[in-house]
Amino acid sequence: MTDEIIDKSIELKRVSQEQLQREFDYIQAEKMLRKMLQKGLITEAEFNKIDALNRQTFSPFLAEIMP
Repeated sequence: MTDEIIDKSIELKRVSQEQLQREFDYIQAEKMLRKMLQKGLITEAEFNKIDALNRQTFSPFLAEIMP
């Protein structure tokens, strides 16, 4: 029974290639967005709106706990 629980736990931790790609894409978009904010190209309000849209688009793994 313990081995079965461990196997299921390991399965839950596996991340698909598609999930990894979405996570990478989100991180890249967020970095670019931060640079735009730092250079004054966008406001903080615009940053927050775009970031929220990026979280919906890319569905990063930790999106549910992001502010």
